[in-house]
Amino acid sequence: MAIAEISNQKLQELFSFKDRVAIVTGGTSGIGFEICRRLIEADATVLVAGTHEDKAKQAVEKLTASGEKAIPAIVDVTQSQSVEALAERAIAEFGHLDIWINNAGVIPVKPALDTTDEEWQQTISTDLTGAFYGARAAARRMQTAGKGGVIINIASSLAFRGVPDQAAYVASKWGVRGLTAALAIEFGPSNIRVLAIAPGLTRSAKMLNIIDTANAQAGGSIQDQFAATLPLQRLAEPDDIARVVVFAASDLALFMTGSTLLADGGEVYGAGVTAAT
Repeated sequence: MAIAEISNQKLQELFSFKDRVAIVTGGTSGIGFEICRRLIEADATVLVAGTHEDKAKQAVEKLTASGEKAIPAIVDVTQSQSVEALAERAIAEFGHLDIWINNAGVIPVKPALDTTDEEWQQTISTDLTGAFYGARAAARRMQTAGKGGVIINIASSLAFRGVPDQAAYVASKWGVRGLTAALAIEFGPSNIRVLAIAPGLTRSAKMLNIIDTANAQAGGSIQDQFAATLPLQRLAEPDDIARVVVFAASDLALFMTGSTLLADGGEVYGAGVTAAT
């Protein structure tokens, strides 16, 4: 879309996803579910992709309570054939694919010396290789259609720093950040934007389970202690991240590509400052 066309549009039009088809991996719960909900609210048609058919159907039932457009889908992001089939399904059913969100991921917490080969490979295969498979599958269809599109990778605040006991996860998310920059350069001439969103600690069900385990080991509230170090003094809710994703996917961000956008409450650049003062 030309700059002149955009400059004459109203903000509500730039936030509209009418007639756009999106795929969200890991869309059945947590951040992914909220991304689906917000995209549907903005009038997108969304394939809600997960690894289990029953969970995908349950998520869609919640999302379609008011008649919105959501379709359950199954994908194993560690298998390129499965990812390609998901992308092809969008083309077969709707004729185009406009937005792809690589949200599926795992978050192992284990000392590096205790991490098995299988655990390392599973993390890299899901969090990094899965993002590559998704971006590649989406870009192939978007290039063929010749209308551009948006690919968004969910990274992490740990794509900017390191922590103990999460070597595989940290490595995968640094990789996602680099992958985003590289693909943005390669896909830019096809008018395909590639961005990453880097959440901080988020109160998703998956993360709360991890926090509960850490609390039991530490004998205290890890999340409260961590939140106290942040400039915004709280953890993220899944919808905090979803709203940033919707902005990045919208035409408001039409000149943005290659960036990794922090949605971390100030963790990377401000953590510890509040506590210290």
